[in-house]
Amino acid sequence: MMSERVICEKEAVWTDGAGSGVTDERVEDWLYALRHMDTLAIEHEGQPVSYRELAERVASRAAFLAELGVTRGERVAVLMAHGLLFAITLHALRYLGAVTVPINARLSLEEMVWQVDDVEARTLLCDEAHEVQRIAICERLSHVRAWRCAVEMKEGKRAFAPDSICLSDVQSIIYTSGTTGRPKGALLTYGNHFASAVASALRLGMLPTDRWLTALPLFHVGGQAVLMRSIIYGTAAVLQDRFDEAAHRARLLQGDITMVSVVAATLLRMMDDEVTFPAALRVVLLGGGPAPAPLLKRCIARGVPVVQTYGLTEANSQVATLRPAEVSSRVGSAGQPLMSSTVRIVDERGEYCPPNGVGEIQIKGPTLCAGYWQEKKVRSALAEDGWFHTGDIGYLDEEGYLYVLDRRKDLIVSGGENVYPAEVEAVLLTHPSVAEAAVVGRDDATYGQVPVAVLAVHAPYDEAALLSFCRAQLAGYKVPKQLLVVDRLPRNAAGKLLKREMRLWF
Repeated sequence: MMSERVICEKEAVWTDGAGSGVTDERVEDWLYALRHMDTLAIEHEGQPVSYRELAERVASRAAFLAELGVTRGERVAVLMAHGLLFAITLHALRYLGAVTVPINARLSLEEMVWQVDDVEARTLLCDEAHEVQRIAICERLSHVRAWRCAVEMKEGKRAFAPDSICLSDVQSIIYTSGTTGRPKGALLTYGNHFASAVASALRLGMLPTDRWLTALPLFHVGGQAVLMRSIIYGTAAVLQDRFDEAAHRARLLQGDITMVSVVAATLLRMMDDEVTFPAALRVVLLGGGPAPAPLLKRCIARGVPVVQTYGLTEANSQVATLRPAEVSSRVGSAGQPLMSSTVRIVDERGEYCPPNGVGEIQIKGPTLCAGYWQEKKVRSALAEDGWFHTGDIGYLDEEGYLYVLDRRKDLIVSGGENVYPAEVEAVLLTHPSVAEAAVVGRDDATYGQVPVAVLAVHAPYDEAALLSFCRAQLAGYKVPKQLLVVDRLPRNAAGKLLKREMRLWF
């Protein structure tokens, strides 16, 4: 079976190149094609599920959701932290032709309500852990119907077989915060997933026996990519609901994990443990922002097969990735662009930068999203010529290897989570005690960076009350970890905040 699913590089060529996947071509549903296989599809917290069992569960769940009224093209909000339940739900919605809208389980209630309302979802599916949020969202949005789901529950009364997949159809809408602080929903197509899976396999290699371990949240593109790639490859996804050092170490030491996805904060904790990594582990895929050079050198010295990658939600995760054999010779590089993806560096005047010239990273290719939900309401970074303006700063060397200097100008990457200062500043400025606010990143040994704030305030000012105010409206990782009060925030002649100067204060 597996030999029939191998994709040759010569066959994997796209001519579209401007996002939205590939074409209107239709293919058999990837999971449905594997429904007779007894090999491992998903292992969740030690519980194995074969492709045969997964396909049966997904078909029954799809029939049940259809009986509840979920229809093709409907946008369905999914609020779940349980890995196996999320996977069953994701695939069942695909069987129905519905669009999955994963809600970040770490958001505040206000943020969740906004996203469910913005995407105009009529249906919300959640797990038991988010029952309180389910009830609260329904109280705020009376038009939303919501169900609490479980792995084992009443299923549909009829067998359900999916239609073929149209590669240009939208599979999911994943919200990614914009630099204005207002989240934007990236429209990811089936073609995006297919192009990304093929390109990743050609860069990292793919074996029928691969088992990809991840504790990344499945509501993020990195976690969802592992789920989608596993059914495209016919390999196994090993899911842990959260990163726990002991559980992660124990699972790795079983010796059958071949790939693992991490961010710098989790890799640092793994490296602090002197355990020897098993020989079967051939790729430790490191994303979530630029990695500290000392950490990379520690990995190389211990023979840990760490591979840096650069990606973003709008490009369905990976854009550029190092080859495993290049790790020691290209420390700090995110590698060359994946097949059929193109990267260019452009300066402030819109001119192409020469090799080693620093500028904005712009990307183009078939993994690029079809656009944003409600695109007329947001300022799109997708240019008419198909190039995506990432806002990230970096350079390409003489051989086309990408080096990322900053994850967007002011972006803070904290434990793999993106924190956009403008969003936090907007909340701070709604408090009556705050006159001015600027949020920057402070280096942190555990999380890489954490947000901190510089404030000019009105009397009376109560720091504890202000932090409590922030926690009510922001996810915990977005709340400033330190508040510094000054008389006046520094600005340049144009009135813009001098954040570079303020970073030096911490």
